[in-house]
Amino acid sequence: MFDVGAATRDEIPAVAAVLGEAFADDPVVVGMIGTADGRCDRATALYSALLRAEDPDGIEVDVARDRSGRILGAAVWERPEARGASLRALLRETPGFLQALGPLRLPLALRGWKALSRHRPDEPHWYLGEIGVRAAHRGTGVGSRLLAHRLRHVDDHGHGAYLESSTPRNRALYVRHGFEARGEIRGVHAARPTAMWRPPAEAAGPAAAR
Repeated sequence: MFDVGAATRDEIPAVAAVLGEAFADDPVVVGMIGTADGRCDRATALYSALLRAEDPDGIEVDVARDRSGRILGAAVWERPEARGASLRALLRETPGFLQALGPLRLPLALRGWKALSRHRPDEPHWYLGEIGVRAAHRGTGVGSRLLAHRLRHVDDHGHGAYLESSTPRNRALYVRHGFEARGEIRGVHAARPTAMWRPPAEAAGPAAAR
């Protein structure tokens, strides 16, 4: 059994660890951090730096906790009005990015982030930057509950939602929750993620309610 709710500030390091485990083999992340051993640690360092750089007022971090309080999964959403991490905040986290990426792979990561950013819709939307579940709890409904938890709020406010998906299995989950594929994103090293859009509930018809 598990419950879904907002992460506390003290839980952000645990959120980064969950995302690091979940994305250690993800094509987009592997394209950034490389294929050498220690990918989980480097992916955790990457998400730690990214989360520290974010404006806390611009994101919502949802977590699934078991009855002991252990975090099983996490989702990081950017609000429609958010401006993203500031350049100053990103520069402040340079040591963390270098730990995750190394100096040689940092330019690859920057090009990938720019490619992803170019495909963001112009209209206001909630952006699902990351959603991940611990390996031992995949297939138990954690990811689906995390998605449904935030999408209820998105629908209540009449917003669209956007994400990028890098695997067919993940895309199937998002389709079940009303997302539609919007084509392949090029320019990301060693990966071909798919842009996915979920229209505002009042404009989407039956697909948004699934």
